Amino acid sequence: MKLTRMKNKLIGILVLSLLFINMMHAQDIHFSQVNETPLLMSPANTGFFNGYTRASINYRNQWTSMGTNFGSAFNTGVVAVDGGLFKSRRRKSFLGIGFTWAYDRAGSANITKNNVLLHVSGIIKVGKKGVLSAGISGGVDNGSASYGNLRFASQFNGNYLEDNAALNGEKNFRQFTTTDINFGMAYEWSKVKSDQDHDDVTSIKVSYGLFHLNRAVQDFMPGSSYRMPMRHTFMLNAVHDFEDTKFSLVPVLVFHSQASAFQMVVGSVVKYRMSTGTKTTGQKTQNAIGVGLYYRTRDAFVPQIIYDMDDLSFIASYDFNVSNYRTASRYRGGFEIGIRYNKLASSLFDARREFK
Repeated sequence: MKLTRMKNKLIGILVLSLLFINMMHAQDIHFSQVNETPLLMSPANTGFFNGYTRASINYRNQWTSMGTNFGSAFNTGVVAVDGGLFKSRRRKSFLGIGFTWAYDRAGSANITKNNVLLHVSGIIKVGKKGVLSAGISGGVDNGSASYGNLRFASQFNGNYLEDNAALNGEKNFRQFTTTDINFGMAYEWSKVKSDQDHDDVTSIKVSYGLFHLNRAVQDFMPGSSYRMPMRHTFMLNAVHDFEDTKFSLVPVLVFHSQASAFQMVVGSVVKYRMSTGTKTTGQKTQNAIGVGLYYRTRDAFVPQIIYDMDDLSFIASYDFNVSNYRTASRYRGGFEIGIRYNKLASSLFDARREFK
């Protein structure tokens, strides 16, 4: 039993050391519910949705299987609010404006990042069924960490790994704040078949986000010259309501690239519309339940469930880890929940028809 516990502990130390190294190279946070975090995919998604006001909260707790000895390796959350300004049938364009606050704490060193951004986009009708958007976002990024709970080889006294009295010879982290600037573009093609009691929607949207244009220095230590690498994010998502049925298909494909790291997420949700509604006019609301499955390359399978209740949506998912970390994680990855509010007013059709 002692050998097994020691083995598990050493595996955990190795895993968290790798996670620590990745965080020191300052790669961005990610969520499995990629459709629920559009402003993290591209600033061009700001205000680019069917509705007036959208607000969401997402929380992710990853690598809880390491919790016994090391605490939760990742705790990540994001709060987002966005909407459209100056929508009118007389205009072929309007503005989107939004706000995000993203929080992340990782590993025994409590590497903590807070990112606060203001998002602005310009959205314009192109053709009868197309909409084009370009957006920017900017704000501040704050980082901090502590060496207090970390252990190094110099602290092994021959009998115990954790010898607090031994000096590790490392410098402590310090808190720092930098600026963050991002850019994005998006295009959506859609068509709507409206009946008196329901709408059938088909849409395809592609977006691109370029993040950390200014490549701010990650100044954890004096003299640091490491700059945040730019992240490229491509996203393709769609909605297809099967005509004269209560079923909808919501597929998505996301590709992230940052420095030498890359990641792809692919999958889909199937929804059953328990009560159909006129989504474009808002005269009748829609309730639906959906189940889905995603795959994040070389990392995890992610089953998801979603419940739409009028203007509110509740989403839950779980990562089943299938990467090389599964020896220590035992296939347990992370739990993620989300709540979304989308104000779909009855007069939306008058505003939306100009852009859809």
